[in-house]
Amino acid sequence: MSNLSYIGLGSNMGDSNQNIIKAIQLIAAIESVQLIQSASFYLSKAWGKTDQNDFVNTVIEIRCEITPEELLQSFQQIEVNMGRLRKEKWGPRIIDIDILTYNNQVIDKPHLKIPHPHIVERSFVLAPLHELNPKMSLPELGKLENFIDNEAIRNEVLKKYVL
Repeated sequence: MSNLSYIGLGSNMGDSNQNIIKAIQLIAAIESVQLIQSASFYLSKAWGKTDQNDFVNTVIEIRCEITPEELLQSFQQIEVNMGRLRKEKWGPRIIDIDILTYNNQVIDKPHLKIPHPHIVERSFVLAPLHELNPKMSLPELGKLENFIDNEAIRNEVLKKYVL
């Protein structure tokens, strides 16, 4: 069975655009993962810990034949291989890869929560997710369009661009 997932990516260290492009290439190279589409890149203010560089963010859509736990392990390995150090919560990072959704599953484990627990609070996730699938419904949360406030997104997202 093929599992449709949306993955969030972000970077605010080094060449953020290239970091995200490299991470997408590494994700697409995972056995049993197929890249379907990528959203535009969005420049936005840091969230949670705001005294740091702006972030570049995007969302990709993938199909995969592996479990959410295996996907998480693969993403964490990519982060480590790219040089991510986990020093402080919401701190600067060379790459951040988050599983936003996995099919319509709800997973609530200490190390893995799907849908991502902050998915509807972050314009830098909502904007690219909405770009890819405006009619999407989030498990236990409802329609994505209910969380999209275009004025708020315009205020929080500094720039949208296509590479």
